[in-house]
Amino acid sequence: MNNRQARLFAVGSTAIAALVFLVLTLDSHRQFPELTHSENITPQVTHGKDVWHKYNCINCHTLFGEGAYYAPDLTKITEHRGEAYLQAYMRDPSQFYDEQTHRRLMPKQDLSEEEITDLIAFLDWVSKVDNQGWPPRPIRVTGAPAQGAQPFSSKESDEGPAVQKSAGTTPVTGEDDYRAQGESVFETATPACTSCHSTAPGADMAGPSLAGVVSRARETLQSEDYEGNAEDLEGYLREAIVAPSAHIVSGGMYSSGGTSFMPSNYEESLTEEEIDQLVAYLATLK
Repeated sequence: MNNRQARLFAVGSTAIAALVFLVLTLDSHRQFPELTHSENITPQVTHGKDVWHKYNCINCHTLFGEGAYYAPDLTKITEHRGEAYLQAYMRDPSQFYDEQTHRRLMPKQDLSEEEITDLIAFLDWVSKVDNQGWPPRPIRVTGAPAQGAQPFSSKESDEGPAVQKSAGTTPVTGEDDYRAQGESVFETATPACTSCHSTAPGADMAGPSLAGVVSRARETLQSEDYEGNAEDLEGYLREAIVAPSAHIVSGGMYSSGGTSFMPSNYEESLTEEEIDQLVAYLATLK
């Protein structure tokens, strides 16, 4: 290739690359309204974005993986936590986490009620943006592990030694398989139960540790203070999943004004079989 050919090749390659970049850029802008649901950007959402910037939330948090990495990514926070939890949390974060226990401390910003409401509206809009699964990592909000004690498959149950799922062992079947599937639902539901709950004793996160939940459930059912409609353990566990505000456990930081902070949409996001599997798994956490 002589000098003239090299120049033509360089110019042609640059022109083609520029054209491809222009086409991709135009196509991205064409898709933005649909991907971002821009029709849902209300004045409340816009003000919420201004609140986000006013209090420099990005100095600690990230959205779509962009920002500081001191605190969790909040892209899907409204799906994981819900409005009731976020309102109470923003009013006084110290009621939920403290520096000594969790190695971090969210500053109390003294936001007005309007600012809190609009910031949640902004974060809710963000959570519905089609972000193609980015960032590809789960939310982490405490120093406690998201996965707690050993799962059902590596524990002993009332029926005897647990069935191992590791390579070279007999796969689980029947009732054990049903519970193992429930463990999978526990980890993959939307939002994942592991986003708020650990199964390690004493490892309270946004929700209480589920270690010993069976014993606590039985005590609650026998208590005169129980306000729900369940009549047995399985019914109580199901009620806690699909109607978490049916009975509010007193003395905790997991509810406000008679409303549980636990998401109440699992009856829509999970099938009946998945809920049954999840109940079967939780019934092993004795």
